[in-house]
Amino acid sequence: MSFESAGYQLLPVLPELVLAVGAMVLLMLGAYRGPQTTSLITGLAVCLLVVVGALELSLPAGKLTTFNGSFIVDDFARFLKVLTLIGSAATLILSTEFLADPSSRIFEYAILVLLSTLGMMVLISAGDLIMLYLGLELMSLALYVVASSNRDNAKSTEAGLKYFVLGALSSGMLLYGASLIYGFTGTVGFAGIAAACQDRQHRHRVLAWCSCSPGLCFKVSAVPFHMWTPDVYEGAPTPVTAFFASAPKVAALAVFTRVTLTAFPGIVLQWQQIVVFVAIASMALGSFAAIGQNNIKRLMAYSSIGHMGFALVGLAAGTAEGAQGVLVYIAIYVAMDARLLCGHPDDEAQRPACREHQRLRRDCRAPTRCWRSSLPCCCSRWRVSRRLRVSSRNFTFSLPRSRPACFTLAVVGVLASVVGAFYYLTIIKVMYFDEPLAKLDPMRLELRTVLAVAGLFNIFFFAYPGPLVSVATAAAKSLF
Repeated sequence: MSFESAGYQLLPVLPELVLAVGAMVLLMLGAYRGPQTTSLITGLAVCLLVVVGALELSLPAGKLTTFNGSFIVDDFARFLKVLTLIGSAATLILSTEFLADPSSRIFEYAILVLLSTLGMMVLISAGDLIMLYLGLELMSLALYVVASSNRDNAKSTEAGLKYFVLGALSSGMLLYGASLIYGFTGTVGFAGIAAACQDRQHRHRVLAWCSCSPGLCFKVSAVPFHMWTPDVYEGAPTPVTAFFASAPKVAALAVFTRVTLTAFPGIVLQWQQIVVFVAIASMALGSFAAIGQNNIKRLMAYSSIGHMGFALVGLAAGTAEGAQGVLVYIAIYVAMDARLLCGHPDDEAQRPACREHQRLRRDCRAPTRCWRSSLPCCCSRWRVSRRLRVSSRNFTFSLPRSRPACFTLAVVGVLASVVGAFYYLTIIKVMYFDEPLAKLDPMRLELRTVLAVAGLFNIFFFAYPGPLVSVATAAAKSLF
């Protein structure tokens, strides 16, 4: 459905407009009242995200477009936007302890999270390369500042600087790739690119996709563009680490999926080989590199790299079933990462002076959250592998070379899961069998709330996965 009248042209972007105006109002409030309004602004920001989510769900059903198809709101976008808003709201709730410190009362923190979320929502609904780049830059510029929000910590400043330098490089590569695509096709819209590529040679289409893929791989921290992830995760404050591991990954994976499946559907066999390589490399490096980590935030960084490899397994299938597996996986991944990071201490001064490997023992605070999170994660990996096997049967005649690749991905995924189980079980072993190094403070009510909600979501999915799978199926089919 396309709304051409002036009265309905802005309806698809109503949630984004409300979020942008709300962020500006909170910025004016903080600039007028000062740092003492940090708690108030954080609470109002959470309420604003809830309102924006309600507006997103209240939009008319079906596919809505505006700005000549540059902005698309379909079931795929709705599903991932709501997931992004949930991840951002959870981040702000987890940040209350960090912002309660007098030296960390930064009212701009919540506003930057809101602006980054605005960029993610634009990115998810991007229907052409220009809107994609605008959303990507709006998201990234706010994230660069958020990464270095702990101004008294040298590691936080280093994390922000590294993320900025490497992010600028990846954005330049993406912009160069977009210019090549426009030169080859004469259009920037995804639908137009798909139509124009039908009459072009394969090498031009493959070159166009390959020129954009490094920027997209960087945003999802997939191998070989993963180098920023461990250092940024370690240096950033823990709520920021939880934010990086959830909402931005949802947006980046969403645009990766939309661009690949809607702009380049005619060269599935060609880009599938690249996605297969990236998925295998990410799963392998994420699983093996995490084994030797003694800092739980760096461990979670490599775990995140591996998770993105598992998510790309579904994309490699190139079908609606594979896309549905990606959506289910990313939903569970967001809930799992919020639980694993919600109890990590931020203050380095509170940690005992000990060997580096003892940090892991100090970081593990809530024993129940890890083993409760591991089972739903295994279910999501099984679902992606199952969809991959279905897709390999569907591709037997149209894409004969994809079936061995699909089976290879499934085998590598199972082996990587076994390796990943080792370092997850190591955390459980440290929590239950090693002597504690210091007395742990009780968790705040906000952290317990996030932990409980995420845990109930995982348990509900394990017991009754039907609702989430049905919504994800409808969202995936809207791309085709």
